[in-house]
Amino acid sequence: MKLKIAILPGDGIGKEITDQGVKVLEAIATKFKHDITFSYADVGATAIEKTGSPLPDESLEICKKADAVLFGAIGDPKYDNNPDAKIRPEQGLLKLRKGLGLYANIRPIKVYDDLTYKSPLKEKVIKNTDFVVLRELSGGMYYGENKVSEDGLSASDECIYNAKEIDRVAHLAFSMAKQRKKKLTLIDKANMFETSRLWRRRIMLIAKEYPEVTLNYMFVDNASMQMILNPRQFDVILTENLFGDILSEEASAIAGSIGLSASASIGEKMVLFEPIHGAYVKAKGKNIANPLATILSVAMLLEHFELFEEADALKTAVNKSIELQITTPDLNTSQKFSTSDVGTFISEFILDKKNVFTHIENMNLGQSTII
Repeated sequence: MKLKIAILPGDGIGKEITDQGVKVLEAIATKFKHDITFSYADVGATAIEKTGSPLPDESLEICKKADAVLFGAIGDPKYDNNPDAKIRPEQGLLKLRKGLGLYANIRPIKVYDDLTYKSPLKEKVIKNTDFVVLRELSGGMYYGENKVSEDGLSASDECIYNAKEIDRVAHLAFSMAKQRKKKLTLIDKANMFETSRLWRRRIMLIAKEYPEVTLNYMFVDNASMQMILNPRQFDVILTENLFGDILSEEASAIAGSIGLSASASIGEKMVLFEPIHGAYVKAKGKNIANPLATILSVAMLLEHFELFEEADALKTAVNKSIELQITTPDLNTSQKFSTSDVGTFISEFILDKKNVFTHIENMNLGQSTII
């Protein structure tokens, strides 16, 4: 298969983690005889510094000409700590989502048996947790009108949804649930907000087309608690933009590290894959950032193009890296494996599993190379 992948490293650790994603894709291409090419573009604070725009037109065009986008991270304290900044890195991501027509964000949450001890929750609570947060991306408060009074003492943020935005992500959610455990939970605040009541009406209507799927409803405040008390109760979670942003970040903590959380953003024509974590600017250039979320996002990319054998090979390599504790300091504090070490191990495991095991004892612990 021929694939053109646009790489948008972004800010902070973005380049370091996307480099590992590219490394793994190159290993997949070699192992399975695919033709995968890459093009690079700027976004976020990096793009602002170069062009004055958080997403230059050239970057958007590079993405539109690709089959998929692999995105790194976005953000910078220079802008985060300045509430008066008119141009912000995050505007580039919103513009990218809008420009590519991305309307749904898929975030799998899975607990690995070898990492249950890293979770802040007890093993008996989280063991076998495996669910997906499906977040609507194109509407809601992120795209509503923002107002500040002339005296600067009051402000408002508008939240708007229409039936089309809700329906298309709802069909995706029901279809996903059919392929999993046939359980869908809509999370909203229908006791307070008209937008949430519209969501409920549309979901109740669409549910009739999917009789095999059990539909549940949960208010967002209760859901945030239930996710901690009993995360195993969930299969597919469907929610609006703001709630999905918050809940998926909360869910990522269950697995023990946000560095494990991959995601895919789906549009009618385009797809974008990214880790859900931020730019972690303090770690930039230190080669310590966890690349597994990016690498697992690559697995989602492969599955999107129905390269299931390739995706399974990649996920097997990730599982082996976790099992052998060939992981970055957030998961393994006793041994000093770097971002690039982890990417190299996974790539070499994909290319030659037998050779990796033959030389596993020769891995030079604490160094940045694998022997």
